[in-house]
Amino acid sequence: MKAVIKTGGKQYQVVKGDIIKIEKLPKTEEGQKVIFDTVLLLVDKDKATLGNPTVAKAKVEATLLRNFKTKKVDVFKYKNKTRYRKNYGHRQQLAEVKIDNIVA
Repeated sequence: MKAVIKTGGKQYQVVKGDIIKIEKLPKTEEGQKVIFDTVLLLVDKDKATLGNPTVAKAKVEATLLRNFKTKKVDVFKYKNKTRYRKNYGHRQQLAEVKIDNIVA
């Protein structure tokens, strides 16, 4: 069974046993169970159920494996002939989640 879920403003296609990286989930700790109830699409063999906007009574259960930061992205702003230089970096916070079960 496959599902398309929405979290963090993005959509993810998931199958039981997948490990995905999503936007950081607030107020969650490692090993904690997470439930995604905004399921947009369910596919079971040949039968597809499309939500309007979400599939009723469908949810995806997952376990939070870890919260982490990505590699640093360096940002350098420069304007010619004005002595303007600005240098900073950004590290995006992500969460790694393992899909345990898809409930229709």
